[in-house]
Amino acid sequence: MKTLPYYWRLSAFYLFYFGSIGAFLPYWALYLHTLGFNAVAIGELIAILLALKIIAPNISGWIADHTGRHIALVRLSSLLAALFFIPLLIVEQSYLWLALIIGVFSFFWHAALPPFEATTLAHLGKQAHRYSQIRLWGSIGFILTVTLFGWLFEYISVTLLPNLLIGLFTGIWLTSLLVPEKETAHQFLSSESFYQVIKQPSAIALFSVCFLMQASHGPYYTFYTIYLEDYGYSRNLIGQLWALGVLAEVGIFLVMHHLLTRFGLKHLLIISLALSGVRWLLIGYYVESLPILLFAQLFHAASFGLYHGVAMQLIRQHFADQHQGRAQALYSSISFGAGGAIGSLVSGYTWDNLGAQISYLWASLICVIAIWITWRWVGNE
Repeated sequence: MKTLPYYWRLSAFYLFYFGSIGAFLPYWALYLHTLGFNAVAIGELIAILLALKIIAPNISGWIADHTGRHIALVRLSSLLAALFFIPLLIVEQSYLWLALIIGVFSFFWHAALPPFEATTLAHLGKQAHRYSQIRLWGSIGFILTVTLFGWLFEYISVTLLPNLLIGLFTGIWLTSLLVPEKETAHQFLSSESFYQVIKQPSAIALFSVCFLMQASHGPYYTFYTIYLEDYGYSRNLIGQLWALGVLAEVGIFLVMHHLLTRFGLKHLLIISLALSGVRWLLIGYYVESLPILLFAQLFHAASFGLYHGVAMQLIRQHFADQHQGRAQALYSSISFGAGGAIGSLVSGYTWDNLGAQISYLWASLICVIAIWITWRWVGNE
C-alpha cells in the first residue's frame, strides 16, 4: 500500500465522492416519495440526474485532455456542485424546481469524477492494476454513509437529506485540494485518433455492454429502498442491506489485482454479467425472504466491483494515454449516464404499470443480451 503514490490523498477523494453517492442514491427516491411524488415522477427525476452524466463527463474529459489541468477541473467542478445544491435547502420543492436544480448540480457533480479517475491512473503509472486498492475507499465511504443515514432516518425525517448531503459535497471539494496535478506519462501512445478507436467493433461492443449493465440496475437503484419498505423492512435494515452489497464490493476490490493477472478480462466480464442477472431475479421474486436478499446483495461484488474493475482495464487497453480523459468520460456517460438514465426511466413506467417483478425480470434479460455481445465481440485482452 505504501508504495502507491499519494495513496491517502487519492483515497480521501473517493471516500467522500462515493460517500455522497451512498447517501444520495439509496435515499433520494425515498425523499421524493416522502414529498408526495409517484413512481413515474421519481423515475423521471432520477433519470434527469443520470442523464446529465451523458453530457458532463464528455465535456470535462475533453477539457482535461486538451488543457492537461485535470485536478484544476476537478476542484472547480466540485465547488460548483456544492454551491448549486444549496438552493435545495431553502426553496420549496416543486417538480420543476427539483428538475432544474438537480440538472445543474448534477452536471458539475458528474463532471468531477472522470478527470479524477484519469489523475489516479496517471499517479499509479505502471501500477495501474492496483487501482482497485485506492478505489475501494470509495466503497468504504458508500458503506459508512448508507449505514449511518439508514440509522438516522429511523429517528429524523428523510426530508433532511439535502441538509446532510451538503456536508459531503463540501468534503469532495476539500479533498480535491489535497491532490497534486499529474501529467500523463504517455507510456502508451497511438497514432490513431480517439474517434478512430471508438469506431472499432471491440470498442463499440465494450461500451454497449457497459450501457446494458447499468441499464439493468434501473429497478435496483431507483426503487430498491421503496420496494423493501413496502414489504415492512425498516430503514435501518435497508441501509444495512445496501451496505452489505458494497462491503462485498470492497472484498472483490481487495483481490482484484490478483484476478486481473490470472484470468482473462472477457471471462471475468461474462461472470459479472451472469451473476448480475441472477441477482435481479432473486431480488424481484424473493423480496419476502431476508436470507435470499442477503445472498443477493453479496452479488454486488460482481454486478459493480468485478464489472467496474474489468471495464477500467479494458478501457485502458483500448485507449492510448493521450485519450484517457475522454475515454473515462465516455465510459461514465454511456454506462452510468445513458444506461442509468434509461434504466431509471423505464423502471418508473414499468413499476406502476407492470409491477416490481416484471421490472426486475427485464433487468435480468438485459444481462443475457450483454453476455451474448461480450462473448461475440469483446476481446480477450
